[in-house]
Amino acid sequence: MSRTAWHHGLMATRRSPVGQVTRGTTGTNRLRRVDRWIARHPALRGAADPLVVDLGYGASGVTALELHARLARARPDVEVLGLEIEPARVERAREQLAAVRAGTTGFDPGARVSFGLGGFEVPIAGGRRPAVIRAMNVLRQYQEAEVADAWGRMCDRLAPGGILVEGTCDELGRIMTWIVVGPDAAPRTLSVSLRLAELERPAIAAERLPKALIHRNVPGEGVHAFLAALDAEWDRAAAVAPFGPVHRWETALAALSAAGWPLQARARWRLGEVTLPWSAVAPAT
Repeated sequence: MSRTAWHHGLMATRRSPVGQVTRGTTGTNRLRRVDRWIARHPALRGAADPLVVDLGYGASGVTALELHARLARARPDVEVLGLEIEPARVERAREQLAAVRAGTTGFDPGARVSFGLGGFEVPIAGGRRPAVIRAMNVLRQYQEAEVADAWGRMCDRLAPGGILVEGTCDELGRIMTWIVVGPDAAPRTLSVSLRLAELERPAIAAERLPKALIHRNVPGEGVHAFLAALDAEWDRAAAVAPFGPVHRWETALAALSAAGWPLQARARWRLGEVTLPWSAVAPAT
């Protein structure tokens, strides 16, 4: 799930999937951090129809299967639809699903998972609207100016109260960031999630910022100010490092909060995660 040619482009016809083929990088457990976050979100837990789309899952359907396994703990009736615009990837994922159905994998043979051809237009039979669209590592090869159009196309398909979760991570899923976008295509929050063990500097997240922010990590921009402040507090919290990286991280975030940064979801700080409203990091221009 990153960069090669999804080259039907944003000018694709109505019948063609809209988007560009990603590199297809897919790793087991790569998206575990965002999956667990989605599992606790009211958009899923309170959904009348708990349909979740894994958009641009890549060369293997494993991320959609893992997504279902994690979300089913919160919503046993959840259904996951994996969408790709490359037909060969859809066929491979369906072959993987056949193995799941045959009981030869570690996944539930009855998992409510399916795979289909589609892109940013998010085609779903029967006019159903997903409660959640997860699009990770899909927009990295696009231009920043193309992000709003992609968000708009995907969010137009959401159910009322649904969310788009769009972001980026490293190959092992140890550095991850994502933006939550509402049905109105307006971004709401930015989350940063890091594996704290052996973490040297939190600002490493800058390398994996979503496309809407990755070029904004420069002086004068909110996301740059946030990452700089986070790094500074991490350094100041070195005195408590002997108590472990989780304690150091929570100490740094508590200091940021005391300094006026509007950090959210304090209960999740211990997981190496921090969320703040979009207004705190929105591009200056």
